[in-house]
Amino acid sequence: MKAIVYTEYGSPDVLELKEVARPAPKDNEVLIRVFASTVTTGDCNVRGFVFVPPGFGFVPRLVFGLRKPKKTILGMELSGEIHAVGKDVVMFKKGDQVFGIESANLGAYAEYVCRPVEGGLSLKPDNLTHEEAAAVPFGAGTALYFLRDKGNIQSEHKVLIIGASGGVGTYAVQLAKYYGAEVTGVCSTMKLELVKTLGADKVIDYTKEDFTKSGETYDIILDTVVGKTSFSRCKPSLKQNGLYLAVAGGLHEVIQMLWTSMIGSKKVIIGTPPESKEDLIFLKELIEAGKIKPVIDKIYPLEQTADAHRYVDKGHKKGNVVITLEHKGKL
Repeated sequence: MKAIVYTEYGSPDVLELKEVARPAPKDNEVLIRVFASTVTTGDCNVRGFVFVPPGFGFVPRLVFGLRKPKKTILGMELSGEIHAVGKDVVMFKKGDQVFGIESANLGAYAEYVCRPVEGGLSLKPDNLTHEEAAAVPFGAGTALYFLRDKGNIQSEHKVLIIGASGGVGTYAVQLAKYYGAEVTGVCSTMKLELVKTLGADKVIDYTKEDFTKSGETYDIILDTVVGKTSFSRCKPSLKQNGLYLAVAGGLHEVIQMLWTSMIGSKKVIIGTPPESKEDLIFLKELIEAGKIKPVIDKIYPLEQTADAHRYVDKGHKKGNVVITLEHKGKL
């Protein structure tokens, strides 16, 4: 099968199209024929440490390999069709259309990949293409985890989303509106209209306006951008008992989370989304009900995955960048 393989860390140039052996599913796994994947910030971090939060530069190497990558095929998110099932699998069958995420084992930059059925895998939303469905789990799952599970978002809340036009931010705007909050999005000039169309009540162009000087205060500030702002800078813009949700928080935010858990009413929160089947099913229901939708910036064929990574590395994408795979005449 075709796959994008890398054997050393570095720029997108390390990504190569190669022929590799098709995997076989274990007893509790399914073999998925991949129709679409994405380039997440996580994929860029595992490849070249592009968006690693300050102080965590060593972490990807500890997890994925100190000197060279242990997992040689990237790709966290996918959408595709189940091609075969392990002998213990009962919740899926061959032919099922599925979408999911697996950040530990990756592997979706390939024509086929095996995924455990108990992990982040669900039937695909009926009203999405494979390209659209592949762009859901990482961004929407992260936004849901921080707003609902960590932020306990309520209908009376005022929420500020930094990086509202990105892979997490576009879903965060929609989910915050779903929960009834008043939403302010922060983004660049070229992305103002996009964020408005997603339902934001207000949009701030960070190139022209500093939200910390507006006098507005918020119950939740969701920061999705690595290293551009900080809790100390945002603290005056938080209400009493307000939360600074550091999606891309680094070592400094870890220390602040520990400190603010003991001192003061304003808290710093970081965390790692669980990549659960239950969350995917919930998001699937919201999508099918028309409550949220993916935003696709660019689509690249598998053969141009390196170009897709170059684009994402610049840090200016709108929503998601998708990788597509063709299976002409293949069984």
